Amino acid sequence: MLGADVTAVDRDPAMLAMGREAAKSLGLTVSWMEWDLDQDLPLGTFDVLLLFNYLDRLRLPRLLELLRPGGLLLMETFLAEQRDFEWGPTKDAHLLQRGELSQLVTPALTVVHAREVLEPVGGVRWSAIASVVAKKAP
Repeated sequence: MLGADVTAVDRDPAMLAMGREAAKSLGLTVSWMEWDLDQDLPLGTFDVLLLFNYLDRLRLPRLLELLRPGGLLLMETFLAEQRDFEWGPTKDAHLLQRGELSQLVTPALTVVHAREVLEPVGGVRWSAIASVVAKKAP
């Protein structure tokens, strides 16, 4: 990974096992941690934080504090329209409204790029997604 120290965190052991296999097949070294982000993460700070398919509006400010100065957040999760496709999360607590993700990460971070799209997944179903790349001040 170009010399990066990578830590992967998930609460689901099955997802971690899939990640381990994928990393192994690519010859990548990753530190794996089974942890629920409902608890404080005991790992210090990071240059880059990737959050996918995770939304906890109350805990997000704490997660953003894990970024070092100049650090980047790449986050992607589902929009409320995902319900229309009859798969994925269905609760309001786990679905974003249009324009919400950018608002959630500011003013702690500066949004570099944001998008909201409907996109195909595996050629068989659709996904309503919001994504953001945001940077913490140096």
